[in-house]
Amino acid sequence: MSAKRAIKRYNRTIFALSAVYAVTLFAAIYVFNHHLVSGVVAVIVSMLPALPIIGMFAAIARYLIEESDEYIRMMEVRKTLVVTGFALGIATIWGFMESFEVVGHVESFYIAVLWFGGLGVSSVVNRFFPPRAA
Repeated sequence: MSAKRAIKRYNRTIFALSAVYAVTLFAAIYVFNHHLVSGVVAVIVSMLPALPIIGMFAAIARYLIEESDEYIRMMEVRKTLVVTGFALGIATIWGFMESFEVVGHVESFYIAVLWFGGLGVSSVVNRFFPPRAA
């Protein structure tokens, strides 16, 4: 697949999944605020907003596989490694602070929010610290 087609597919997929995420999140909030579900249905509805986020991670993986430009692919892999280390590092630090009751509890889905937000941080790393020639 050409590099342009790969990025176009990636952008379309991320846009569509973002829309599905927004719809499922607002629907779940509405359903739970109005006490419309319980039991197994509540479990299923509570998981719905997570599915598009999982799809976004899969879309990133597919983009990395389909990207034909090796330099761009390497930069994107580097970006995902930086942001993964960033998000997991923050989650680990917060987890220890929380277990020692130094800070309050934060819902774990914020790790994904932190990861996606960290993509911007990792883009800055790529821009200002480009790889050196071997």
